[in-house]
Amino acid sequence: MNEHDLRGLIADVKEGGLSRRSFVQKMVAIGLSAPIATQMLAWNGVAMAQPADDYKPTKAGGGGPLKILLWQAPTLLNPHFASGTKDQIASRVFFEPLAGWDKEGNLVPQLAAEIPTKANGGLSADGKEVIWKLKQGVKWHDGKPFTADDVVFTWEYAADPATAAYTTGAYKDIKVEKVDSHTVKVIFKDPTPFWADAFVGVAGMIIPKHHFGEYKGAKSREAPANLKPVGTGPYKFVEFKPGDLLTGERNTEYHVKNKPHFDTLEVKGGGDAVSAARAVLQTGEYDYAWNMQVEDEILKRMETGGRGRVVVVPGGDVEFIILNPTDPWTEVDGERSSVKTKHPTLSDPAVRQAINLLIDRDSIQKFIYGRGGAATASFVNEPKQFKSPKLKYEFSVEKANKILDDAGWKKGADGIREKDGKKLKYVFQTSINAPRQKTQAIIKQACQRAGIDLELKSVTASVFFSSDVSNPDTYTKLYCDMEMYTTTQPQPDPERFLNQFVSWEIANKENKWLGRNVSRYGSKEADDAYKAAQKEFDPVKRAALLIKVNEIFCEANIILPLLSRTIVGASANNLVPDISGWEVTTWNLASWYRT
Repeated sequence: MNEHDLRGLIADVKEGGLSRRSFVQKMVAIGLSAPIATQMLAWNGVAMAQPADDYKPTKAGGGGPLKILLWQAPTLLNPHFASGTKDQIASRVFFEPLAGWDKEGNLVPQLAAEIPTKANGGLSADGKEVIWKLKQGVKWHDGKPFTADDVVFTWEYAADPATAAYTTGAYKDIKVEKVDSHTVKVIFKDPTPFWADAFVGVAGMIIPKHHFGEYKGAKSREAPANLKPVGTGPYKFVEFKPGDLLTGERNTEYHVKNKPHFDTLEVKGGGDAVSAARAVLQTGEYDYAWNMQVEDEILKRMETGGRGRVVVVPGGDVEFIILNPTDPWTEVDGERSSVKTKHPTLSDPAVRQAINLLIDRDSIQKFIYGRGGAATASFVNEPKQFKSPKLKYEFSVEKANKILDDAGWKKGADGIREKDGKKLKYVFQTSINAPRQKTQAIIKQACQRAGIDLELKSVTASVFFSSDVSNPDTYTKLYCDMEMYTTTQPQPDPERFLNQFVSWEIANKENKWLGRNVSRYGSKEADDAYKAAQKEFDPVKRAALLIKVNEIFCEANIILPLLSRTIVGASANNLVPDISGWEVTTWNLASWYRT
């Protein structure tokens, strides 16, 4: 379909000759996703569809307690320091963005009065300005009014390099102005096709100026509100025991009529995924358990208990391995894995290529994850038009051995390959849960057959995904040779997702290891393609540029994708949760109810 035909279809939707649904179906048929199709309509002045709300309760409260298991226990409640999904989920209980992404990829107003479009004057014709109108009558949990000052402050806070916010990438290159008490203008340096980043979704939660104003910049970690949040969300803070328990109570002045349904909230941390699944599916002690990283056969057996069901939602998350191109065992200027160093053996492309061939992705999918993931060689898998068609995976011990032989890595008396006195011996770390340890074991066994020795290291999830800058075992430190985890794609558009591959986001001591590029790998070609994509309005050209960024890292075998992960949770049969594959679990907690 050419540009002329596409513009004709959009004109038909505007004039009422073609329904939104029919347009989206046509776009899906030619390879675009529904979320991108809806964004195309929005950009061209067609109002965004209002998602159906199947919320049944006719009054707020009366639902009793809601009990959630978050077995990777949260350790902080400031959304702008939340580098791990567990902390993002916990923060979203109390804080809200201007808009979020529903399961269909539609932008849904939360603290905004409406979604900006060309039709309502929210989007400028040149793509450089977005005007957000804020919802009236919203109060912070302490009774203070929510205003444009809080939105502007959130930008100032996250954009300040001294704050060292995890979300800084969404704010540092924009300017935000207060138009009036309930209107703000976001100004971009260049035309910006994907403008729904700042103040949207997981990176967009608004924090109150009157609680954080004195703690912007270098004092950011000292704010009492980092652990005792005052937000606008459906539940008010009661108590937090980091690494253990979070409790809340219904916000009686919540800004959405008849919500929330539940009177109290308990988010219990700790344990493991199997025990969390059992507590929902078999014993019924809890209403919902997040991230069921449990062998699918075990989940199916648990479901026969009749108390709960497994909820599977498609999304863009990916389970992957990073091969460290820097030296994790040499300290330079107070940090290991410094970009000033080079890994003694993983800097050899042949070694990285061999390791990639030693991953039996099909077996990992079939025997471990089942409904929880599909084998992949691409970091980006959803929406489909952003998935690379050329990235393929293969499992071959024979080819891996030949590559290492040809590169001069010879097996010693102990069976481990070496060259120039350097052995192919690595520490391979991940978080503690059964599927990850079984995946490690599968990879270790194959590597042994090729003369590579892996020492398996497992770190408690609450530590591994912690934002604690003093802890050497966090995943962002990468104080090991290789590591494995899942990263969350927070929007249907993968631009922010792929800033994990740009050089200015490399995690280091200076940014308190909160830079999103944990791999430390930098590529001018990837940087240039990413910057070009940020300014490209042609959806086909833009997709090609973002695919190129993905391919550079995957073809270098720095990033080894394993599985395109689905969102898998365990829910009580009488619970109706609203789960989106483009958001954190608690993104729309106000709409959860019990039948």
